[in-house]
Amino acid sequence: MDRRSFLARASVGGAAAAAGTALAAPAIAQESPSINWRMASSFPKSLDTIYGGGDELSKRLNEATDGKFKIQVFAAGEIVPGLDSINAATDGTVESAHSVGYYNWGKDPAFACGADLPFTFSARAKAAYNYHGGGIENYNEFLEQYSLVSFPGGNTGVQMGGWYRKEIKTLEDMKGLKMRIAGLAGRVVEKLGVVPQQVAGGDVYPALEKGTIDAAEWVGPYDDGKLGFQKVAPYYYYPGFWEGGPTVSFFFNKAKFEELPENYKSLLRTCCQAVDQNMLAEYDIKNPTALRELVGSGAQLRPFSEEIMAAAFEASNEVYAELSEENEWFKKQYEAMLPFRDEWYLYAQTAEYNFDTFMMVQQRNGKLKPGGEQ
Repeated sequence: MDRRSFLARASVGGAAAAAGTALAAPAIAQESPSINWRMASSFPKSLDTIYGGGDELSKRLNEATDGKFKIQVFAAGEIVPGLDSINAATDGTVESAHSVGYYNWGKDPAFACGADLPFTFSARAKAAYNYHGGGIENYNEFLEQYSLVSFPGGNTGVQMGGWYRKEIKTLEDMKGLKMRIAGLAGRVVEKLGVVPQQVAGGDVYPALEKGTIDAAEWVGPYDDGKLGFQKVAPYYYYPGFWEGGPTVSFFFNKAKFEELPENYKSLLRTCCQAVDQNMLAEYDIKNPTALRELVGSGAQLRPFSEEIMAAAFEASNEVYAELSEENEWFKKQYEAMLPFRDEWYLYAQTAEYNFDTFMMVQQRNGKLKPGGEQ
């Protein structure tokens, strides 16, 4: 078709539209049903980044469907207690939940595999395993028995190792330590002599202040900074080896998910993945500033010793062996991670590790300051 013919045809089309004969909306838009779901979050609104993942999913779905797919998000305690949100999706109290799988540790230890296991993956490696290594499929195969479908819905990155009233220099210092830590992580550190304590989030500060507990793990600088732990337990240890790359997940009632048309299912998966990656990016932009502020207000940074890390690694392997004998679903999911874990940490020793290490040295030498300031 030559240019004049094309322009003539285009003009005819434009005139028709102006005369009120515009094309009808695509059939797929006309046929999309209106969906109204509720989501029970495990998090309070005060933890705006991790709680905000639910709100972000709701916003993305609403915008992409012109308001036809709506999810109303409820904070922990508004419909069910935060630790019951996954169960609420299973039994149909709500259609969906935003939570962390290890919150259902007591119901079935295999729930933890979709969240995080000590000494497995970083956030980047976890994303690779989830999206391209069979992680999502493996988890959903397990979840069928609980009438659930799940997709990753956030990540905090490697967490900090918690707040301590005294310095923890050796493995001996861990013995008898009363620490607010639960679930799988609690079972691991218990092998190091720690006495795990179940303490609700709102009670952690007074428990530390009074000496009822000696230490508490939380999340990382941005979330921890809101609670003022440095005033009563100034030693801030790292890394939180029990959460190297914890996946926060969206859980959907399987029957409700299967009722969705295929385009909605696809859109839901896509939006979940967007939230998953965005949460990690948001923590990464907020945590550096938050850490500086914590140190400025009295927090004293300390790394766990090599002795403690090595002992914790061995203790984790012992726990995995025990759980694998007790729970076939845990065994299946855990063993599925191992080949890629080995491959990843081999690969990570090359370009990524060396680039990051070089840049960290430059930062310590003051060469990364804006304007080349020393």
